[in-house]
Amino acid sequence: MTQLVEGQKTIRILIVDDHPIMRVGIAAILNAQADMEVVAQAGTAADALRFFIAEKPHLTLMDLRLPDKSGVEAIRAIRGVSPAARIVVLTTYEGDEDIHQALEAGAQGYLIKGMPHDTLVNALQRVHTGHRFLPRVVSDALSSRTPGSHLSQREQEVLQLMFEGKSNRRIAEELAIKEATVKSHVSVILMRLDVEDRTQAVVEGLKRGLVHL
Repeated sequence: MTQLVEGQKTIRILIVDDHPIMRVGIAAILNAQADMEVVAQAGTAADALRFFIAEKPHLTLMDLRLPDKSGVEAIRAIRGVSPAARIVVLTTYEGDEDIHQALEAGAQGYLIKGMPHDTLVNALQRVHTGHRFLPRVVSDALSSRTPGSHLSQREQEVLQLMFEGKSNRRIAEELAIKEATVKSHVSVILMRLDVEDRTQAVVEGLKRGLVHL
């Protein structure tokens, strides 16, 4: 347990995770710290924004997989109402694109679930004082990101539907675009991911966090 220095204010924290047991466990760890207090817990992106506005926490601990919107969208929503909001991601997603999108949205820290408790506490303390916190494994994944491999929103939608096993015709129907346009998107996806076929594209997309199970 960290010791509260005289005159030091307690760090007020909002936990956002769709698993109640995970939220309770994290809250127990953080509430055991002398300088931390969990002021709210949310299981959806909508609740995350609502509790953030109501409680005005110093820090938000954000999962990326939520039932209504992605954690990245939740980060953008929170930063939209409070550009100075300090957010640390805690997730199972290790892909370079997941990390890139979260940091681009405004997160200042990124942790993988399963890391030691003291890493979590240290990350929150560091971000609270205005620093970034990226463990080595996260920094390495981010540095491995290939320049020019970014997919547009539409290309990510096409890749997700490819992952779901949809044909070009079905993808065109779902996205209300021409089949020739889908073929063009697929060609760009293969080129940017540096793969030769749809199967390899899906595998690479899963590895990098461009699509999720």
